[in-house]
Amino acid sequence: MTEQLSVKDWLDQGLKTLARRGFTALKAEPLAKAMGVSRGSFYWHFADIGAYRAAILSHWREVAAEQVIAELETIPQGGDALALLLRRAFSARLALERAVRSWATADAAARAAVLEVDQRRIGYIETLLRQAGFPDDVARGRAQIFYWAFIGYALSEQALPKPRQQAAIDELLRMAKR
Repeated sequence: MTEQLSVKDWLDQGLKTLARRGFTALKAEPLAKAMGVSRGSFYWHFADIGAYRAAILSHWREVAAEQVIAELETIPQGGDALALLLRRAFSARLALERAVRSWATADAAARAAVLEVDQRRIGYIETLLRQAGFPDDVARGRAQIFYWAFIGYALSEQALPKPRQQAAIDELLRMAKR
């Protein structure tokens, strides 16, 4: 790379590395090598690997929850944000989701980030269900069910054939309408 790297460049590379190789690969030397720069570039932006990993978790929260929600919030009134969210969630590649959750089994900071993202996502789904006219208790219960379904899907590395996957998404969408 001939241009100077930004913090975001390092964080984006970290998310790619995390998704491909897991949290143990988040080390200055291999990351710098992958980006074609010296370790000095890493340390220009981050005090140490702990600071980098904390920034990675913050960046993941932004990408995995806040950006998705912000995008859905741009849908015009009357648009079906929940249907779009469900279709998107159940057709995404989820290696990064699995990697962060694996990291959370071994690291308290990662675990806290996952719990925060889980609560944010569930809360947003609950809000969408309330906006669709569901009573609070039903919205809360269905939001949890939808999220459990997503987590099961995310952690399952066995892909469904497209027709079965679409049937599952269709059933979730029916639950979102009743």
